Amino acid sequence: MYFATSKVEDMDIGLTLSLKNLQGSLMLSVQDCGCNVKDISIKLDGGASLVYQGLVDAFEGKIVSAVENAVSKKIKGGIVKLDSVLQSLPKEVPITNIASMNITFVDDPKLSESSLDVEIDGLLSAKDKIIVSNHYHKTLQASFSYREVDKMARISLHEDVLKSASAVYFKAKKMHWIVDNISDQSLLNTASWRFIIPQLYKMYPNDEINLNISVSSLPTIKIEKQQIDVTIPLDVVIDVLDAGEVIPVAGFSMVISASISAEISGNTLFGRVKLNQFSMSLKWSKIGDLHMRLVQSVISTMLKTVILPYVNVQLRKGHLLPAFHGYKLQDTQIVCVDSWIIISSDLASAKRFRIA
Repeated sequence: MYFATSKVEDMDIGLTLSLKNLQGSLMLSVQDCGCNVKDISIKLDGGASLVYQGLVDAFEGKIVSAVENAVSKKIKGGIVKLDSVLQSLPKEVPITNIASMNITFVDDPKLSESSLDVEIDGLLSAKDKIIVSNHYHKTLQASFSYREVDKMARISLHEDVLKSASAVYFKAKKMHWIVDNISDQSLLNTASWRFIIPQLYKMYPNDEINLNISVSSLPTIKIEKQQIDVTIPLDVVIDVLDAGEVIPVAGFSMVISASISAEISGNTLFGRVKLNQFSMSLKWSKIGDLHMRLVQSVISTMLKTVILPYVNVQLRKGHLLPAFHGYKLQDTQIVCVDSWIIISSDLASAKRFRIA
């Protein structure tokens, strides 16, 4: 019976890879792969091992070559499998029940000493209706650098992504709200308006009111330093609930300019809105002429004390960010600057973020 022990020392492996964009997917290929075994030791024990040891020593060169070829072949096989995984990545991921994000890759990846930069389309559209914007791609080609935070991943999000999301929700008629429950419920009663709009109280005394709010056209979005500036055109209709019937009594056109700040805690995105300015005008009325200066003053107060607090309550609930191939963000920092949102984060397994 013979026993053999082998030991490889000073093995050098050289590997050169190519990572390119192929029709929106990443293609990984081996440009060069080599293995150099400087020393290998094979020892036989037992029986006439001394006789056969000479044969082993004589074929040491071929054994070394076989080991080098086997290692190189194994590495190349692993790269082929990894390329298959990259090719299988989806072209879009659902963000909500109505919107998907186009995650096809744009341009070739860029490799530096400490990072790999990849660029995706990133625009949102209605599910299964991905539309690629060439103008957006040209915008992203401008160089941008933010490396102050040492994190595993950095996501640079251009304001065009937010604009595309806004367009999806606007076209899906999701930018519409009925305000019928607020912290000061008395404001949603005609009695609170008897000195502001006397005709309203006279025609509908002590009736409940709903505010029917809808975005009338696409909001404008601009990312500035540490905030997102938004201008939103709104149609606001006062509905009176009279004897079980909803009666629209007056309609207003309103433009609100606000600043939005965002933060990420855990794996949830939160936000906050601050009012900058607003203007309004009367579109129509079934209760006669209105004293618009007085009405605007009251609406201003309601915006600051009722509407925006209501919106902020919704934003404080947060939006859970989706996992991507089993990984989620962790210890995330978010910065807004010059048309970009930069998200710097570590990555962790999605299993660590289970919600009880």
